[in-house]
Formats: sequence, C-alpha cells, structure tokens
Amino acid sequence: MYQNQLIDAYKTAKNYIQDKQVAHDLGIPKQRISEYRNGKRHMSDTQAIFLAESANIDPHEALIFLAADKAKDVKAQKLWSDITAKLSNQGFRGLVLGLTGFLALTPTINLSILS
Repeated sequence: MYQNQLIDAYKTAKNYIQDKQVAHDLGIPKQRISEYRNGKRHMSDTQAIFLAESANIDPHEALIFLAADKAKDVKAQKLWSDITAKLSNQGFRGLVLGLTGFLALTPTINLSILS
C-alpha cells in the first residue's frame, strides 16, 4: 500500500520514530495512522500532498499511487496496477510529460462534433 510508503518517507524526512508524531502533524487521532496502514481508511488528497511535499516526493506521483490504492472495482484495480507498473518501470517523469502533452492538446478539440 502506497500510504505506508508515504508515511514512512515522511517519518524519515522528519527523523520521526513513531506514527503518532505523523498523526500530530496531520492533526488527526493517532489511531487513524493505524487505519491507513491497515487499509481500513484512505488518507485525503490534502494529507497525501502534505506528506509528499514534506518528504520531497512529487505530489503528482503521490496522488496517482493513492488513487490506485483507493480503487475498489476489480477492473479499475487492474488498470491502476498497469499504470503504476509503467510508472515504476519507465519513471514517473516520462508519464507526467506525456499526460501534460495530452492535456495541452485537449482544449483544441472541436466540441461541436459532440453535439
């Protein structure tokens, strides 16, 4: 689960020993971290961004991997698994550049053809 990696990276960056220190920084009860680690809950995007930025992890990467963790549908899990495998194999930066290029072209689509 990516949440565990994110929490651990934050703890390392802050030289923390206990999860309750992370909970304090996030302003949440200490048992919430345990729920994140066990997969009973998922952290919010805001929390993931905070932890990622503090641990010098690209927040885009954090949100993508967090979304993969949240997938409930079997097909969605498979698709997210494929995406995250590509991220791991090809490097995250290449995918971001590709997505950015694709999104940059999106506004040029003539929406009148959709009506």
